Amino acid sequence: PHEATQALLAELKKYNHKPFEVEAITIDMGLGMDYSEVAALCEKLEIPFTQVQTQIAPIIFDHRKEKNPCSMCAKMRRGSLHAAAQEAGCNKVALGHHFDDVVNTFMMNLFFEGRLGCFSPKSYLSNRKLTLIRPLLYATEKDVQYFVRRRPMPVMTSPCPEDHATERE
Repeated sequence: PHEATQALLAELKKYNHKPFEVEAITIDMGLGMDYSEVAALCEKLEIPFTQVQTQIAPIIFDHRKEKNPCSMCAKMRRGSLHAAAQEAGCNKVALGHHFDDVVNTFMMNLFFEGRLGCFSPKSYLSNRKLTLIRPLLYATEKDVQYFVRRRPMPVMTSPCPEDHATERE
């Protein structure tokens, strides 16, 4: 969904009455992924692209040998993304969450934690002076898939060893 978010914001920039800039930041977790197609898409959309190299995966899987790595990985990725956004001079971070993510997160919180809650469409991180936005929040996963099929863009598949093996699945 992040590639779709980039394309959506690039398109919105053409028609929006308030000017804004878009920059793509990808956090490379150290799993050997090739982001050259994402870089090419960003170049085509005239969006600056930054790939931040990290050792998140080796730290979590090789050094710490986490039994439940998803929470720690998410925190480390968010920290890296927020730091990179600050370094790039950004004041907002647009995430690729869609409606199905909202429903899944809400249900997981209800069944696994016994609480009603989910992430917000917009939230402010006062310690980072960043606003998180989720512009695809009202689009379903099918809407995003339709958009991606209609436009030539890369779809990245996660090589994470925990992909498709979590409670979310």
